Amino acid sequence: MSEFRVIRGSAASRTFGVVAIVVVGLMALMPSWGDASLQRKMVELLTLLSLAQMWNLLAGFAGVVSVGQQAFVGLGAYSMVALVNVHDQNLYLAVPISAVITALISIPLGFVAFRLRGSYFAIGTWVLAEMISLIVIQQTALGAGNGVSLDVAGYDLETRQNATYWLALVAGVGSVLLAYLVLRSRLGLQMQAIRDNEGGARGLGANVYRTRFVIWVVAAFWTAFVGAVFYMSQLRVQPREAFSVVQWTAPIIFIVVIGGIGTLEGPIIGAILYYFLRDYFNDQETAYLIGTGVVAMVVALWLQPGLWGKVRKSLRADLFPLRRRLVRQPSEGQ
Repeated sequence: MSEFRVIRGSAASRTFGVVAIVVVGLMALMPSWGDASLQRKMVELLTLLSLAQMWNLLAGFAGVVSVGQQAFVGLGAYSMVALVNVHDQNLYLAVPISAVITALISIPLGFVAFRLRGSYFAIGTWVLAEMISLIVIQQTALGAGNGVSLDVAGYDLETRQNATYWLALVAGVGSVLLAYLVLRSRLGLQMQAIRDNEGGARGLGANVYRTRFVIWVVAAFWTAFVGAVFYMSQLRVQPREAFSVVQWTAPIIFIVVIGGIGTLEGPIIGAILYYFLRDYFNDQETAYLIGTGVVAMVVALWLQPGLWGKVRKSLRADLFPLRRRLVRQPSEGQ
């Protein structure tokens, strides 16, 4: 008689896990073998990856399409600057504290945004981001519309650069691990059920509002953390950049869509591709826009659902196993 057992991983996922541990270990040691320029580039790449994973968690898994994530980037950055410049808080402690502050602010914002549905929700999040930007611009203590420089006097340059890089690494790797753990939890199952069939999930007892609201706050916290780390590396925050939909939300949507929305692997592939496209066409804005447009069209027409979708068909396995599989095993007598 055959026996069955439930498995989640695969040979591909286990191999990837080993490779990922080695790569992350090497990245953690980068300050000992890489220069400051390479660290700055990695901070940018890890920033894109982190933001893309959080937007993917919202839109790709919870079905919450937000076009206002730049609000949390800006709030994280300005909260950090206010804590350091105005309240003399330690620079490194200011980063997580700013994320907590932003998460708290996201709660009343969520009460407003979640009164809307569908495309109105997306537009509403963008409007909320613009309102927050206008409020920040009125704050003379934060430089008003001219922006403000981060006061890092008294902090050793090398120590600060290394700490910024390590915080970015925590943000990047942590965003993937956070998404993975959430999706393997009961909350993750509810998210995906709501995304696929909201009415059916509600009928089975899932609390649609609470589930989406929790993910909204979690994404706000992590997005703000990333925003604080990024502008910690830049040393200056300007409101029209920090709260820019073109600077932040548009690229992360592009990253998730071309990589593969609704997958953990997609944002990783998309972030790497987008970063190298932007770096390659650094001084050629027109060519860069054309290049990203062509890539988006190719993916939309021939590579749905994203680049990872094609790779997954070849591997026939997920690198981040989220689904359980029932495997038949012959008994000893067979």
